[in-house]
Amino acid sequence: RVMNFVLKTEIRPFKYSDKNTANVSRSLDNLLKGYDKRLRPFYKQRGKPAMIGITMFVSAISSISEIDMSYTVDFYFRQFWTDPRLAFELDVDELCISNDMIEKIWRPDTFFANAKTSSFHDITNKNAFFRIKPSGDILLSLRLTVVAACNMDLRFFPMDTQLCTLEIESFGYKTVDIMYEWLDGPINSMGMSKAMALPQFTIYGYRLVERLEVLSTGNYSRLALEMLFVRSMGYYLIQIYVPSTLIVVLSWVSFWLSREAVPARVALGITTVLTMTTLISSTNAALPKISYLKSIDVYLVTCFLMVFTSLLEYAAVSYIGKQCQRKAKMELKDMFELGMPLIGNGLAYPATREQNLNDNQWFNAERKGKDKDSYTKRRTDSTDSSSSTDKDETDQQCGGTGRKNKPSDIDKFARVFFPSMFVVFSVIYWVTYLNISHSGIDNSFTRLQPPT
Repeated sequence: RVMNFVLKTEIRPFKYSDKNTANVSRSLDNLLKGYDKRLRPFYKQRGKPAMIGITMFVSAISSISEIDMSYTVDFYFRQFWTDPRLAFELDVDELCISNDMIEKIWRPDTFFANAKTSSFHDITNKNAFFRIKPSGDILLSLRLTVVAACNMDLRFFPMDTQLCTLEIESFGYKTVDIMYEWLDGPINSMGMSKAMALPQFTIYGYRLVERLEVLSTGNYSRLALEMLFVRSMGYYLIQIYVPSTLIVVLSWVSFWLSREAVPARVALGITTVLTMTTLISSTNAALPKISYLKSIDVYLVTCFLMVFTSLLEYAAVSYIGKQCQRKAKMELKDMFELGMPLIGNGLAYPATREQNLNDNQWFNAERKGKDKDSYTKRRTDSTDSSSSTDKDETDQQCGGTGRKNKPSDIDKFARVFFPSMFVVFSVIYWVTYLNISHSGIDNSFTRLQPPT
């Protein structure tokens, strides 16, 4: 036989000792009796300021903006100080008290001197807690988001490093009333989330500073969190440097095209110039309008000058070619008037019977007032077809008249000169800026991770 037993127990809610509860409540009530939150701790002791210890834990950094010269930081801000008026006698290590009591006691008027905007988190409740020890030691912890100003130097952009700070100071209390200090020293008072990552920067490290700020209203104690950001080059290499380099290389293609291909060479030159102009405009649109020259401007302007001079090179080739043709045409006319048959290079040679007939036709046309240019063209075409080694009539005509700068020679020179100059510039550019841009990094920063 199976017997079922039902065990019945009386469930009683857990109750904190009424005696202990009464003692704690009575102690808290007694603490606030006669307590004046308008007066700082140790106000009766002249020359003894209230020491405020600070620790921080940065959970996120985002929105580093070059245009606004600012960055956003989300962090836990903890303040430690001692208020003997809040000391009590209870057998506890510390009490974590409701946030309502925060408004009833004295607190340091801490603010962030370089903050543009700041916000306090209150979802689902106020992100703050207040702890007090029997000795009167107090901990106030807050979760804050601050948009702070960061004066950026963009001379070496995008190979730059930026030093951004978060300035902590008392708004009204001078050094005789309040002194701030990093509670656990210049290294251990600061922490950062290991999961934190930035899309365009690497956090090289941080540095904690204590200094005295001298203002017209007095001397103030100030703490500073300095963070060094090293910009990542990947985005700018892919989006700016590589395209601009390829545009420059593309402009060199015109040096291998025939100078008679006017539409092709002109279209290629204008297209590369306009593309570089668009690339420069889009790059500077994401940056503030600053008066000094950035390193990326040096590269882009040089690329623009390279493609622009490539277009000017064809203009020079076309102009010299037309000058050679005009000069050769005048020389041919003079030779025909003297009755000297010509070959393509402008030299006379014994005339054949057919050529003499053509020359007689030319002189007859001269006497009759006919179009001499048509005969000149026919004569030139006939001469070209008779010379199998004459590949470029204009170049031979320029050479025949004693000219050194033939159009084809200019193209050949440009094929070597332009790439060589660009390679030399690129080597000097990268070596110089990469060395100078990282020369300001020292060993005073507490490293988080190596820069990439």
